[in-house]
Amino acid sequence: MSGFWCETALVNADGGSAVVATGVRLEVRAGRISGIATGVEPETGDRILNGVVFPAAANAHSHAFHRILRGRTHDGRGDFWVWREQMYRSAAELTPEKYEKLATAVFTEMVVSGFSSVAEFHYVHHQPEGTPYAEPHAMELALARAAVAAGIRLTLLDTLYLAGGIGTPLSPEQARFGDADAQAWLDRLASLRAEVARTFPQEMVGVGAALHSVRGVPEEALKTVARQLPADIPLHIHLSEQPAENEACLQAYGVTPAGLLARHGLLSPRLSAVHATHLTPNDIQLLGDAGATVVMCPSTEADLADGIGPARALSDAGATIALGTDQHAVIDPWVEMRALEHGERLGSGQRGRFSPQELLRAATAGAKASMATPIASALEVGAVCDLMAVAPDSVRTAGSMPQQFAFSATASDVTAVVIAGELVASNGVHVRLGSPGGLLMEALKEFS
Repeated sequence: MSGFWCETALVNADGGSAVVATGVRLEVRAGRISGIATGVEPETGDRILNGVVFPAAANAHSHAFHRILRGRTHDGRGDFWVWREQMYRSAAELTPEKYEKLATAVFTEMVVSGFSSVAEFHYVHHQPEGTPYAEPHAMELALARAAVAAGIRLTLLDTLYLAGGIGTPLSPEQARFGDADAQAWLDRLASLRAEVARTFPQEMVGVGAALHSVRGVPEEALKTVARQLPADIPLHIHLSEQPAENEACLQAYGVTPAGLLARHGLLSPRLSAVHATHLTPNDIQLLGDAGATVVMCPSTEADLADGIGPARALSDAGATIALGTDQHAVIDPWVEMRALEHGERLGSGQRGRFSPQELLRAATAGAKASMATPIASALEVGAVCDLMAVAPDSVRTAGSMPQQFAFSATASDVTAVVIAGELVASNGVHVRLGSPGGLLMEALKEFS
């Protein structure tokens, strides 16, 4: 048994509400919190965590290779569709070796920023012309190895991607994303799950499923997935990210994307709808009634000029809100929390649309149904010991109430990160891998 002594920590009190306590000692056994004491001194051998300790954040939506594009796509005007062409060019350059190196750096950046888990929405499966690699699951296993190297919990979302648009075949740029049909994808998914279970620790790497979008998955394939997808894994989908997607879906199927999922029984508590930016009132009610998770990615949605999604309305309807960094315009859980609320304020003209406590839940417990690995939803007995410590005396946080750090802190204020009871990052440096900036510079040299 080991222990962490926290100068200050946000711990769960009776009734489940989080309170700020001082002198908090966490006993840790097998990577989980086995005991909590407050108002105590550290014991011999305890690791000391100064500052304010929170549950580590969960990144519910990531495309690791999009990190290539940060700071490279801002010349001239355009929209999501223009940006997408640049993204395809980056995808064409990936190999398993290059992707493992890049993803290791990206996951390391996540770790030092305060994330302990990530759902990687992965669709670059095959060689550029679409033929499988000689090694089965070469790209997928490269991502899993990268996560293990960085020490982050990975939900590897193997993605079904069959069409370039409704009624349109995959383009040459998309060939490496596809499978022959939904059944071939289901077979490959089953094989991947078995390989990951044999090779990696269950609480660190798990497999989930994703449908790229209703643009990328024809209705017949949705029917197959609804009938055959195993019930014990999470399912994600990009949903209503663009008005053009909604218009095409209405024209082809007579319903919105959310309505199409409802038609085939795919709306449920295990579904994570990503973005959900352009919804009708009925769509909002469908997602809320289903108890689905909606993964907002505010920094990406702003960077791509996608729009402001109806997060407050979705939450009020019964959906759970989670947060992701998507294309990694920034990797910072505190910035995503703040941007979620700021989007609501800009759209409504009102402050306090989400309380600080709700924002913290979105960054942690909100992702529970999205993940195939455990997350740190709270500092409580039985929870995984995934922690982030935040400096209360930086130029950003000085004077802030710890419960309101969502409106002042950034990843630069994260002083320590613990995952599965192991200290993995300190003051922006990974304990084993060093500076993520150096790793990223080295990895990005290999891309044009």
